[in-house]
Amino acid sequence: MTGKDKDYRYMATSDLLNELNKEGFKADSDLEIKLSNIILQQLDDVAGDVSGLAVKCLAPLVKKVGEPRVVEMTNKLCEKLLNGKDQHRDIASIALKTIISEISTPSLAQSGTSTEIKCECLDILCDVLHKFGNLMATDHEILLNALLSQLNSNQASVRKKTVSCIASLSSSLSDDLLAKTTIEVVRNVGSKGTKSELIRTNIQMIGALSRAVGYRFGPHLGDTVPVLINYCTTASENDEELREYSLQALESFLLRCPRDISSYCDEILHLALEYLSYDPNFTDNMEEDTDDENHEEEEEEYDFSFASSMIYVYVCMKDRFFSSSSLLFYSESANEYTDDEDVSWKVRRAAAKCLAALIVSRPEMLCKLYEEACPKLIDRSKEREENVKMDVFNTFIELLRQTGNVTKGQTDMDELSPRWLLKQEVPKIVKSINRQLREKSIKTKVGAFSVLKELVVVLPDCLADHIGTLIPGIEKALNDKSSTSNLKIEALIFTRLVLASHSPSVFHPYIKDLSSPVLSAVGERYYKVTAEALRVCGELVRVVRPNLEGFGFDFKPYVHPIYNAIMSRLTNQDQDQEVKECAITCMGLVISTFGDNLGTELHACLPVLVDRMGNEITRLTTVKAFAVIAASPLRIDLSCVLEHVIAELTGFLRKANRALRQATLGTLNSLIVAYGDKIGPSAYEVIIVELSTLISDSDLHMTALALELCCTLMADKRSSQNVGSAVRNRVLPQALTLIKSSLLQGQALLALQNFFAGLVYSENTSFDALLESLLSSAKPSPQSGGVAKQALYSIAQCVAVLCLAAGDQKCSSTVKMLTDILKDDGTTNSHLALLCLGEIGRRKDLSSHAHIETIIIESFQSPFEEIKSAASYALGNIAVGNLSKYLPFILDQIDNQQKKQYLLLHSLKEVIVRQSVDKAEFQDSSVEKILKLLFNHCESEEEGVRNVVAECLGKIALIEPVKLIPALKLRTTSPAAFTRATVVIAVKYSIVERPEKIDEIIYPEIASFLMLIKDQDRHVRRAAVLALSTFAHNKPNLIKGLLPELLPLLYDQTTVKKELIRTVDLGPFKHIVDDGLELRKAAFECVDTLLDSCLDQVNPSSFIVPYLKSGLDDHYDVKMPCHLILSKLADKCPSAVLPVLDSLVDPLQKTINFKPKQDAVKQEVDRNEDMIRSALRAIASLNRISGGDSSMKLKNLMSEISKSPTLWDKYYSIRNE
Repeated sequence: MTGKDKDYRYMATSDLLNELNKEGFKADSDLEIKLSNIILQQLDDVAGDVSGLAVKCLAPLVKKVGEPRVVEMTNKLCEKLLNGKDQHRDIASIALKTIISEISTPSLAQSGTSTEIKCECLDILCDVLHKFGNLMATDHEILLNALLSQLNSNQASVRKKTVSCIASLSSSLSDDLLAKTTIEVVRNVGSKGTKSELIRTNIQMIGALSRAVGYRFGPHLGDTVPVLINYCTTASENDEELREYSLQALESFLLRCPRDISSYCDEILHLALEYLSYDPNFTDNMEEDTDDENHEEEEEEYDFSFASSMIYVYVCMKDRFFSSSSLLFYSESANEYTDDEDVSWKVRRAAAKCLAALIVSRPEMLCKLYEEACPKLIDRSKEREENVKMDVFNTFIELLRQTGNVTKGQTDMDELSPRWLLKQEVPKIVKSINRQLREKSIKTKVGAFSVLKELVVVLPDCLADHIGTLIPGIEKALNDKSSTSNLKIEALIFTRLVLASHSPSVFHPYIKDLSSPVLSAVGERYYKVTAEALRVCGELVRVVRPNLEGFGFDFKPYVHPIYNAIMSRLTNQDQDQEVKECAITCMGLVISTFGDNLGTELHACLPVLVDRMGNEITRLTTVKAFAVIAASPLRIDLSCVLEHVIAELTGFLRKANRALRQATLGTLNSLIVAYGDKIGPSAYEVIIVELSTLISDSDLHMTALALELCCTLMADKRSSQNVGSAVRNRVLPQALTLIKSSLLQGQALLALQNFFAGLVYSENTSFDALLESLLSSAKPSPQSGGVAKQALYSIAQCVAVLCLAAGDQKCSSTVKMLTDILKDDGTTNSHLALLCLGEIGRRKDLSSHAHIETIIIESFQSPFEEIKSAASYALGNIAVGNLSKYLPFILDQIDNQQKKQYLLLHSLKEVIVRQSVDKAEFQDSSVEKILKLLFNHCESEEEGVRNVVAECLGKIALIEPVKLIPALKLRTTSPAAFTRATVVIAVKYSIVERPEKIDEIIYPEIASFLMLIKDQDRHVRRAAVLALSTFAHNKPNLIKGLLPELLPLLYDQTTVKKELIRTVDLGPFKHIVDDGLELRKAAFECVDTLLDSCLDQVNPSSFIVPYLKSGLDDHYDVKMPCHLILSKLADKCPSAVLPVLDSLVDPLQKTINFKPKQDAVKQEVDRNEDMIRSALRAIASLNRISGGDSSMKLKNLMSEISKSPTLWDKYYSIRNE
């Protein structure tokens, strides 16, 4: 390595590098010294490739030698950097950076702190501080003083690197030192006589500090923001950089300190809007608004633009015309003048980004933004600098997205809603966008289509009156030879969205102009363009013929061009999978919509589809396409392929692919309904055998589809005896096993009921045998033990459906048999018998069976709770079948039977709930009796009774809102707390998702109920919180006006109230009871709901600290909803979370590191595991926030998680969910 020949030195250094990279390499102390010295010597080698290799050797070397050697090498390199020759300084700087990037021991982190005013040193120091800043706390003040002095350096490069250094240091500074830094920088900015370039540097420093420390900069905004705003408005005309840096700093404040910046938002908005059009060298009257589309006016516009440019050249250079040197300059360069000297575009770009930050971080200002910012943004689409224009488009897209986020799920539009305000601006937006679509720039047109896409997503039907003006822009984008693939894709996506979201009749006048470029795009070479064009074709097919009548629009001229374009893609094997799938889907739509006009073409394309069904890659898409064809009202002739298709589909039922099996079941169902007469019974038998294996509670969705298909097969009158036998032998045993499952519910349970009814209708199986099988399935078996409670309800519903399908005679005999079971007290079948009677009674009037109500009410005396509950359920449901007879009986019993009141109220609840669902009405006299009775029980000491009463009142309010709402409002002022709580819970039960007549009646009175959130009694407050949560979920528009007043009260309910914590003395030990826990849990869950439905009303910044922060450190039951809220906020309002990220990490870290006691029971261990997973889910959301990596605490937490195998495995699985 010390030889004279550089080739030898190079080879020797290369061999050393290979040795050092070997895992087994170890060096003793003597060898360490030799290696360190020789490599440092090689750094000065005259041959550049040798010194380059020596730098590479440093990376593995510092990991293999002791700390003293590394310190020694670092000191030597620092010395070389500061005092060495100029030619050695660069390599010393690179070597130091290499060492810093590799070392990880804290004691070494201090080696790079001896620095001077050199750019290389600042560069290295920046790396050191970024990586080890928090380990150098003792040197922070020294470093800070040294660095702050460099902000006044005369060298711009030194100042620039100093800004980066201080920013890296600031993230680990204490609050006092951070305050000192800020005061110093603000003083530099504010002091008179400071040079303009130093002011610019200090303003840059403010922005960099804000980006580095996030929310910690908040307390200093009062000193900083007014200074920045002042500089923006008073800076000299040529000082664009000063304005740019000020706006960038304000943008950072908006994103990172949303709570502290609140008072300045209006001022910043006006500032951003003012500088959005800041162009001192180019006035508005230089660019006339020409909106006509004819070529003559466009040519005039271009001529005028040329004249404008010449005036612009003159304005920019007028100061130079009057000196001899300037005249010389002008004579040389006027002909090649560019915009290079004009940097006002940077100010406009910074203003656009500042406005975007305001839009993203302040959803509550949305209406104000529409009134003030929206017109300005639309106007600024005439921006002459393309990059700034893109930022204007992006800002407008952020405005549209925020509107979508805030108004998600809202359909009605009042005159103050953001959606309504946006709708008023649509004509201006379209006019402006049309002008952009006529521009030559591809980038501009792509941006314009992006705006249109977002507009259609937020307001789906807003372009109905403007389609005609947009068509030329779409045509030009698709047909122009200069168009790029990216532009074509954007234009096609917009076309697809607009076709899907508007009424077909809107497009009919323009189909000819629209179809031609779209069909041309189907033939494009680039697969992404082709795939998108095929998707547009699918929408075009629906638009051209929305139904069989056709609305008087002649669709026939378009059938064959569309068919031919898609067929050419369908038959081509050598193309991307995405194109193949889109072509198959589109052909399915073409056949189902135009099949009666295709004729011989069907015989060409159907076999191609069957062929695609045999291909593993395209078979799922083809199965779905055949489902669309089978469902067509045109009854397409499939005789040429039907048998083959059924055989293929039957085989797919055995495949492992779940999505394929599901699609196959749906397609077979549609085919059998439409073409059952052309499918043989033998095919039915094979299908039944295959689908029987799919019936189980492990996949209820698949089970429902399989049972529906089975019902379709049985309902076909042409089904042979063999089909019935296959169902009895294959499907029935599976169904009887399924019915015992405690998981059975929803669509699968409904399909099972239809299956049993279908068995009776098809007369393949006797009613008595089926009834016996069902009743037997409820008996406990030695293998599985007793049957679950849910399973008994499922069996009872199937028994009821079976009886009704069998006719009156069988039904009556079954009811008699069930009542006989009840009379025999010793039997264990009473529970099921009661449930069966209830289900039958709900569907059929049982008043012909004398004294049935008396027989049922006798079961109230049973010693078993489940039998008493079943009797209550049965009595209520029987009353539904004949209200006039049984309702008075129940009311009379409630009055007279004090001991049975709770059960009888449950019976009454069954009646009322069923009536509200069926939208039936009670007689007036019945309502009066029911209300009197219920209000008498509002003050019951038993919470169960109060809850039942509240549900009854709520459901009656749905039926009789005019009577109920005033009566409920009257009781909100009742002196009894339980009554106040009960009426609020009643209101909660009356607010359902579907529109009801109660909505307009309760709207003016909502405040009377929800303002009980500030009641003295905790039960009433909790009831109000639960009601608010239901309103927010089901009818958010009813409460939006009240939220400014309600939210502070709701947030107050999330805090721990010491007066609600009590100590219970249990003799040997004391137990602490927190009566406010349920209230806090309900309050956080309510906030979680509000984030989904009323995001524009919730100010996340004021909620996160202190309320959410305290919730993350609360009881288990409170932490879980808080983790959900944090995840949601991280996704929806990252700008509110980012500033306080560090303060949220500590409680999360505490949660994931919590260990239950050694003697903890399994339930506690499982609960702790759930909580850790919940916290990790929140941490995963925080990690997705852009800019979250600036939080040192989050970085350290992630480092801790990655070092723990258990935590890392959990985190990894959660992240990939």
